[in-house]
Amino acid sequence: VIANESFYSLKATSNTGEEIHFDRYKNQKVLIVNLASKCAFTPQYTELEKLYEKDGNLVILGFPSNNFGKQEPGNDAEINNFCKINYGITFPIFKKNNVKGNSKQEVYKWLTDKNKNAWNDIEPQWNFYKYLIDENGNLSKIFSSSVSPLDIKL
Repeated sequence: VIANESFYSLKATSNTGEEIHFDRYKNQKVLIVNLASKCAFTPQYTELEKLYEKDGNLVILGFPSNNFGKQEPGNDAEINNFCKINYGITFPIFKKNNVKGNSKQEVYKWLTDKNKNAWNDIEPQWNFYKYLIDENGNLSKIFSSSVSPLDIKL
């Protein structure tokens, strides 16, 4: 099944204000995760960073949101500091935005609309929900918040 809209046509703004075009991730696997700093799953930041450092063909894209339990109250600068100071995060983190509902940002519109990604309509169920994009830009798998990033079979 072919997606109607290419993952590589997407773009998002990093939490430092840089516009990132996703065509830069061609031929790489991409793991997209919605993040929160005050969640029981927040320690997954450590696992995500380990995975990012270990697998040179995997890009992790983090999308902070306050959609679940108001567990990401910070602004972009606070989130950036939290990630760097507490977890040494080096993977890209994007501007805080909605990942569910009518006002969700474009990347999550693509991830959760089968008319765009070819098969999935499921929105994140909680913080640290994970979407895996294969090297060809296809949404290939979804992992619940409780799945450790280090347990994902890439």
